[in-house]
Amino acid sequence: MSSVANGSSKKGTIAVSLTNYLDSGCIVAGASGLTLWAQQFGLSSFAVGLLGAISANAFGSAFGALIGGHLADKYGRKFIYTYNMLVYILGVAIIMFSMNFAMLLAGFLITGLSVGAGVPASWTYISEMADPKTRARNIGISQFAWSCGPAIIFTLGILLSPLGLLGNRLLFLSLLIVAVVAWNLQRKLDESKDWEAEQAKIKASGAKPAHPMKNAFSNLVNIKSILFLVGVYMFWNLVAGAMGFFMPFVYETVGGLTNTQANLLQAVLWILTAAGTYFGFAKLGDRVSHRLLFFVGAAMAVASWVVLTYVGMSWLGLWTFVVLWGVSAGIGAQAFYALWSTELFPTQYRGGVQGIMFFLVRGSTGIWSIIFPVILANLGFTVAGTIMIGLLMVSLLIGVIWTPNTRGRTLDEITEERYGNLEPNLVKKEAAGVLKDSE
Repeated sequence: MSSVANGSSKKGTIAVSLTNYLDSGCIVAGASGLTLWAQQFGLSSFAVGLLGAISANAFGSAFGALIGGHLADKYGRKFIYTYNMLVYILGVAIIMFSMNFAMLLAGFLITGLSVGAGVPASWTYISEMADPKTRARNIGISQFAWSCGPAIIFTLGILLSPLGLLGNRLLFLSLLIVAVVAWNLQRKLDESKDWEAEQAKIKASGAKPAHPMKNAFSNLVNIKSILFLVGVYMFWNLVAGAMGFFMPFVYETVGGLTNTQANLLQAVLWILTAAGTYFGFAKLGDRVSHRLLFFVGAAMAVASWVVLTYVGMSWLGLWTFVVLWGVSAGIGAQAFYALWSTELFPTQYRGGVQGIMFFLVRGSTGIWSIIFPVILANLGFTVAGTIMIGLLMVSLLIGVIWTPNTRGRTLDEITEERYGNLEPNLVKKEAAGVLKDSE
C-alpha cells in the first residue's frame, strides 16, 4: 500500500473510530444517570427498564444496525458518515434538554438507532481501507476508542456527580461536542474503494444480481460464518452487556460498596480494557496466532468471573476481577468479532450481514438485561455468576475451535478461497454446494 493510501487509511480509522467512542459513551452516560432521571420524573421500574431496552445497549442499536448495514451496502459507506452523526446529535440534544419522560425516551431511542446504524459501516470501512498486514491494528484502534468511552465518561461522571442531574446532562453535552467533530471529519472521507469496485463490477456484468441478503443466506459458507460469529460474540456480550448496565449496582448491593467506589472500579476496569486493546490486540493482532490470542483473552475472562463468583467481593477479589476482566476485554470476543465479521463475507453484503448479526447480539442482550436482575434478586449472585461463567465458556470454545485463517491476507484472497471463482453477487442457490469453507 502506498504512503498516500496508508495515510488515508489512518485518517479514516481515526475519524470512524469516533463512532465507537460515541457508542460506548452514550451507553455509560445513560446508565449512570438512570437513577437521577427516575427521581426527576418519578419513573416506575418498568419505565426505567424501557429506557434501558430501547437504548444503545440493546434494542435501539439492534434495529439501527439492521437499517445501517443495509444502507451501507446499497448506497455506500460514505452515505452513513454523511448523515448518521446528525441523527446522533439530535438524540443526545433531546436527552440533554428532556423536560419529561416522553422526551427522554425519544432521545434514548434516536441515539440508539444512530449508534446501531454506524457500527457495521465503521468496522467495514476500516477493514476495507486497511493494508492486510495492519488490518487488526486498525480494528484495534477503533476498539481502543470504544474502550475509552466508558473510561472517560465514568471519570467525568465522578467529577460531575456533585451537580446531580445537571452533571448527567453535561455528560451528554460532551458527547454532542465529540459527535459534531466526528461528523465534520467523517463527511469528508473518501468512499471505500472495495465498495466502488464491487459496484463497477456489478454494472459491467450487465446481469441483475439477486438481493444481497438472498445471496447471504443461500449457501452453507455464509450460514456457518454467521453461526460462528454470533456464537463467539453473543455469549460473551450477554456477560459484557449486563456488566455495562448493572455492574455498579452489583458492586453496591452485593459487595456493599459506595456509588463512588463502584464507579472508580468501573473506571479502572475500562482504562485496563483500553490498554489491553491497544497494547494487546492492536499491537499483536497482525503478528501472532489469532487462536492463541483469542484463547488468552477468553480464558482470562472466565477466570475473572470464577474469582468474583467463588472467591467473593473482598478488595483482593474485586481488584483481581477488575484486572483480569479489564485486560481480557481488550483482546477478547468483541475485538475479534469486529475483525472477523469484516473478513468472512464478500463486499456486496458485508455491511448488511454485520447488521443482522449485530441485531441478534444486541437484541439478545436486551432480553438478558431483563432476566439478569430477576436471577440476581431471586437466586442470588452465586447462581448469576455461575451462569456468566458458562456463557463465557461457550464463547471460548466456539472461538478456539473454529478460528478462521485470515491473518495477513487480503479481503479478496479470503473471499476467493471461501467462494472459489464464483462472483458472490451472482451466486445462485444451486451453486451453494461447491462453495469452499476455509474454517
